Amino acid sequence: MKEILQFIVEHLVIEPEAIQISETESATVSILELRVAKEDVGRVIGKQGNTADSIRWLLAAIASRQHRRASLEIIR
Repeated sequence: MKEILQFIVEHLVIEPEAIQISETESATVSILELRVAKEDVGRVIGKQGNTADSIRWLLAAIASRQHRRASLEIIR
């Protein structure tokens, strides 16, 4: 999951070297925390949160194929 999120976010931001992703896994849930450069936060969130919602939807779809749940937290 972490690699897929990395791939998606790298193509959205201006400073891909500033991306930091930490993943916490339990038996059925993966929690991903995403940090990007201050200037790129708006690009990742998108207008009215549409981009962030789309990323969360993709992660949820991927997780469901593994019988898991995924949660994305964007840390400012």
